[in-house]
Amino acid sequence: MNIAILGAGDIAAIMATTLQPLKDVTCYAVAARDKNRAQVFADKFGFAKAYGSYNDMLEDPDVQLVYIATPHSHHYEHIRMCLNHGKHVLCEKAFTANAKQAEEVMRLAESKGLLLTEAMWVRYMPMASKIVEVVNSGIIGRPTSLSANLGYPLEHKERMVKPSLCGGALMDLGVYVLNFASIVFGDDIESISANCVRYPSGVDAQETIMLTYRDGRMATLYATMMAQTDRRGIINGTNGYIEIDNINNFEAMRVYNLERRVVAEYAAPMQVTGYEYEVQSAIRAINEGAIECPEMTHAMTLFMMQLMDNIRSAWKMRFPYEVERVESDPEEDPVITARKAAEAKRALEAQKAAEEARKQTEEAVKRAEEKKAEEEAAKEEAAKTLDAPTDPDEFMDIEEADDTKKE
Repeated sequence: MNIAILGAGDIAAIMATTLQPLKDVTCYAVAARDKNRAQVFADKFGFAKAYGSYNDMLEDPDVQLVYIATPHSHHYEHIRMCLNHGKHVLCEKAFTANAKQAEEVMRLAESKGLLLTEAMWVRYMPMASKIVEVVNSGIIGRPTSLSANLGYPLEHKERMVKPSLCGGALMDLGVYVLNFASIVFGDDIESISANCVRYPSGVDAQETIMLTYRDGRMATLYATMMAQTDRRGIINGTNGYIEIDNINNFEAMRVYNLERRVVAEYAAPMQVTGYEYEVQSAIRAINEGAIECPEMTHAMTLFMMQLMDNIRSAWKMRFPYEVERVESDPEEDPVITARKAAEAKRALEAQKAAEEARKQTEEAVKRAEEKKAEEEAAKEEAAKTLDAPTDPDEFMDIEEADDTKKE
């Protein structure tokens, strides 16, 4: 499959390194805003063509799958460009700036029958399903809580600190701890509590996020662009706990018992960079005619975008273009849209639950009425037996009975 890369930065270089040894993959084209930069990239990583315009690359009929490696502030625009040119898309995280954008491009992909998937690489890794398998095995008993952190000193990166680039720790790093919690505990969240410390530019520099699930489990998450952290994930249970090295690229998993002794260990399989799993999944999906990958469905991506929208809403944090859109048309506020969608979903679930409860109540009442009718019928039958006339020939008074006994 001919793969093209839109953007020629650091993440694009990692993907280019990944593609080189993969079977059934051709490093076909790369595009950057500067033709010389694109050519240097193409020469270094063995791409057949280099373009100085995104649009020119997308007009190439031989491009099949495009990997978008630009800042997430530009993902919405670039996804639309790719889809409108009939190209399948693998887009870096965070998928878009907000849930409204995500929903729009998903509808566009569906209308065109094209694959569109988020390159949340940890979702595609074999270790992700292994973690779920081990947790569900019962080896640590009933899971009750988890914690995860991810942090790097990234204040020097322009994309991290500029509001116009949708900067901040949440969209770049917090998305990983949220996905880790989602992989392990799912998405049946009852409440969210989140606090952040802001960078001078106004974006979030670091944050803590507490998720409480409907079944009582809790997730404590931390992300920062101001410091290096151990990137560890811990899953606690009634009979032990699980420790995971590097939630940003799973390296190893250890299971501890109540005596804090290791009772099982799992190492991640050898990999090229870790990006190969998402590429292979995207190719499989395209060959099967699917518009999403099972490891990172549209529903998963949309839920994650809504979750981050809600967190930013609690912080009263909007990106510049969101503020402009709200002032021109409040109904176009993506935060409001996401909240309304979540409220509508909860209302629908409550309506379904109420309908199910009503049906169960009606069935219980019906069963009780049937039982009562059966009991009444049995009483009537018994009464008929008691009230039935006695045959005179069989009747014998007490004195006659005594005489009979004497004889």
